[in-house]
Amino acid sequence: MTDTTLAPPTRRTRPFALVLAAASLPMFMATLDNLVMTNALPVLHREMGASVEELQWFVNAYTLAFAGAILIASALGDRFGRRTFFVIGIAVFGAGSVLAALSSDPGQLIAARAVQGLGAAAVMPLSLALLSGAVAPARRALAIGIWGGVSGLGVAVGPLVGGAIMEGWDWQAIFWINVPVAIVAIPLAMVVLNNDFGARARIDVPGALLAAAGVLALVHAIVRGNDDGWDSVGVVAEILLGAVLVAAFLVWQARAKAPLVPLRLFRDRSFSITNIVGFAFSFGTFGAVFILIQYLQVVQGSSPFEAALQTTPWTLAPMVVAPIAGILAPRVGTRILLVLGLALQGVALTWIAAVMSVDLDYPVLIAPFVMAGVGMALVFAPSATALLATLGLIDHAKASGVNSTVRELGVALGTAVMTAIFVSAGGELLPDLYVDAARPAVFTGAAVLFAATVVALWLPSGRATTAAGDEATPGVDASQPATAGAEASVSSAAQPADAAAASPGVGAEPELAGRPLGGS
Repeated sequence: MTDTTLAPPTRRTRPFALVLAAASLPMFMATLDNLVMTNALPVLHREMGASVEELQWFVNAYTLAFAGAILIASALGDRFGRRTFFVIGIAVFGAGSVLAALSSDPGQLIAARAVQGLGAAAVMPLSLALLSGAVAPARRALAIGIWGGVSGLGVAVGPLVGGAIMEGWDWQAIFWINVPVAIVAIPLAMVVLNNDFGARARIDVPGALLAAAGVLALVHAIVRGNDDGWDSVGVVAEILLGAVLVAAFLVWQARAKAPLVPLRLFRDRSFSITNIVGFAFSFGTFGAVFILIQYLQVVQGSSPFEAALQTTPWTLAPMVVAPIAGILAPRVGTRILLVLGLALQGVALTWIAAVMSVDLDYPVLIAPFVMAGVGMALVFAPSATALLATLGLIDHAKASGVNSTVRELGVALGTAVMTAIFVSAGGELLPDLYVDAARPAVFTGAAVLFAATVVALWLPSGRATTAAGDEATPGVDASQPATAGAEASVSSAAQPADAAAASPGVGAEPELAGRPLGGS
């Protein structure tokens, strides 16, 4: 069957490196801001008089807005153009950065961080979808590997960049640096990236409202639990409300004609387990990082920049290891890399929690920091490969949006839960009251990572298959070629004809049905 609307010549082609830069630069900016201000938290505590609860909201306002808006941003990108909303996201993020830099009290900064999160919600999932659709299948594993490495780098060097800026300037400069990046990224994306479309369906506004309200209620209840009491009427009612709203969201998604989260995606084992692992990884790792970064300053007496330098054995490892892991994933399999990475991260946090003390010598932390960095790197890029392994291009934006939402919820809940553990154990931002309360929080993060390691064992092996006369499909389990192919074909066949036609790069060739297609 021939369809001229799907002909490859209608798609612009650009050099591989330019496509990578256009998709990855804004994503790096957005991921950097997950943790860029962690080194500034003690300073904000002093200069703004922010409480411990307000400090965690400086982080959670960003992650919750991010998580709450990702699904609808992905749907808007599918309907009106992924590049269009990608660029809008960059602009909103830049505006939020300006507002954050101009903030003069905790309330203003929390609101500005929420605006940043709304912008990042359009950047993160659409960057992966645009990249995946812009490169040829033969180079997609390499592109996703590098994208994963850049994503991991953004998260990992956030504390280092924040510390360096804090040393030479003031905390406002943490946000001003985003402005020139946004100014460069917008025209670059407009010139280099194709304006791909997904299924042009009606936007699921009720679903978006149910998901955002449910998540906000749950996290807010956890944050206020220590102050108001876990058995207080307000906290219990908010937890129940959040659970009901999330359940209502799932029921609605099962019945909606154009759901934000197509529940059929969860029939794919690799997709489902990757999301479980992503949530647990973000919960355990970044909740612990929130506690550990402040430990280096509050207890060890390091300046923001010194604390950032001390974490470089952790933060620099993803720069080297993540791109390599992304390239190796189709060859050795995503499962072995994810299991090894999660286990290393869990062991590292256990080690750190066990040796934490008021008078700890810094060199003792170097080995577990290196282990944590390698573990983090082994999770980032293979996760992106496993997520999209058997999904068609038309599903990439929604799939990436779901995964980004799950991971950001992990960051928000991990930070909230570990802060709650810290506060309930009598922790304060004072040297003699920090360590004993921080230790159980970090041990909790390690336990969650060990649980994720066990779950990751259920992933398909994730090795690429190569049939005669056919190219390898990154991430498809070699031990289950028939099943993987069948599931992918069903996924593709389930798409409406008009949705397929609206998605440039999704070909009509039957032997390619279900693959994440595209071409450069």
